[in-house]
Amino acid sequence: MPILNSIFSWFMKKRMHQIELFMKYPIEVQNEWFDDLINDAKNTEWGKQYDYKSIQSIEQFKERVPVQDYDDIKDYVSRLMKGEQNLLWPTETKWFAKSSGTTSDKSKFIPVTKEALEECHYKGGKDMLSIYCSNIEDTEIFTGKTLVMGGSSQSIDPSIDSYHGDLSSIIIRNLPFWAEMRRTPELEIALMTDFEEKLEKMAKICSNDNVTSLSGVPSWMLILLNKILSHSNKKDISEIWPNLEVFFHGGVAFTPYREQFKSIISSSKMHYMETYNASEGFFGIEDLSQPGELLLMLDYGIYYEFAPSDEWDKEHPKTLSLDEIELNTNYAIIISTNGGLWRYKIGDTIQFTSKYPFRVKVSGRTKHFINAFGEEVIIDNAEQALKFACDQTDASIEEYTAAPVYLTNKEAGRHQWVIEFSNTPNSLDSFSKAFDEKLKSINTDYQAKRNGNMALEFPEFIVAPKGTFYNWMKNRNKLGGQNKVPRLSNDRKYVEEIMNLISE
Repeated sequence: MPILNSIFSWFMKKRMHQIELFMKYPIEVQNEWFDDLINDAKNTEWGKQYDYKSIQSIEQFKERVPVQDYDDIKDYVSRLMKGEQNLLWPTETKWFAKSSGTTSDKSKFIPVTKEALEECHYKGGKDMLSIYCSNIEDTEIFTGKTLVMGGSSQSIDPSIDSYHGDLSSIIIRNLPFWAEMRRTPELEIALMTDFEEKLEKMAKICSNDNVTSLSGVPSWMLILLNKILSHSNKKDISEIWPNLEVFFHGGVAFTPYREQFKSIISSSKMHYMETYNASEGFFGIEDLSQPGELLLMLDYGIYYEFAPSDEWDKEHPKTLSLDEIELNTNYAIIISTNGGLWRYKIGDTIQFTSKYPFRVKVSGRTKHFINAFGEEVIIDNAEQALKFACDQTDASIEEYTAAPVYLTNKEAGRHQWVIEFSNTPNSLDSFSKAFDEKLKSINTDYQAKRNGNMALEFPEFIVAPKGTFYNWMKNRNKLGGQNKVPRLSNDRKYVEEIMNLISE
């Protein structure tokens, strides 16, 4: 096994010179991908509609092709799911990543082509390992297995072998043999539809494997690890998997979960590495030379555009190319991909933390913020303030969500936070004050609205009993996979549902 580990590590490190190439020549690499994408799709129905054959520049492309959201392409997707081809992309499209998003209960089905799977998602997985192995010289990750928490999928039309499901299920079902050899649990269990039954089986089976790495969404992985501890009657995952060395995580911000993982994984050799991937593509990998920052991956068959915040709600938003962006500014991501998405708004917002190489951090969602009173609180603000409050009061958070309580004729409005703590603060009053002060220090709009309690009163914090958010997600049939608890909202739908659950 040590020999195999050395061979795999060497192979993964070889990719680093290609990563360094797009780090050194990012604009050139992006321009090449733009040309390739336009050329590949010129004879598709979409390409003919917008006359891709005559497009000679990125400026022409922006002028000719409108920015899209899912509603704009869902008719194409519906036709693809019925077996039509060559609509958005020239090669066969038979896999569809099902996503409920985080802004509505409506399912979306994102086309996943062979090119998107191999040149984007799988390439991202390999590059994740390449960056890790290059930074952790003494890694023994390939001496054991990766525990992967996958979603489920179902057939659309058996006659054409088409199906839809969580992106992770599509990835697992099509893994190359060398990756499948390193994964646990077995396919039959990994793709089970019943999430709670899957948890039970994984807890029993995977605890007997030599697991050296974990991969998944922090919230669901934490539930699984605690289930494994309970089954094994242990208090520390390191007792079960002494060779565990890394958790590759993504999907939600890791900050609220970090201390919880540390509390059950005591190993000093444990690493945590963030990835930024979604149904629409694999976008970023934590650059371990700059912890907390994600290297924007520029050679995955994706051409990027970035819309400033004052353009988000416009019908024809102005977008910037990579060489036009500014640091520490919120941008909505717009992508054109080898999955057949064209100028598509994925709904995420990012901030660039560096140029050449281009590194980013995810700051929130274009529709997931609170701006009921002009305060413009984004998820990144909330995460910073919550972490500060936790640090000040020896607390840690399991899950949370927030919404405004709108002002009335008699009183100002306020923000209402529903939080499920894994460790409750030593003083909720101190927690609330620390949170409020920190949020005022990092968000001047919030500070201005809080001034004198005129427009925005002191925030209200409601402590949810253990298991509240799990039960809420279960009631909505959204356990596991890439389903996430919505963090911030401008309406009270989610908060009211959770409050009703608490009061029952």
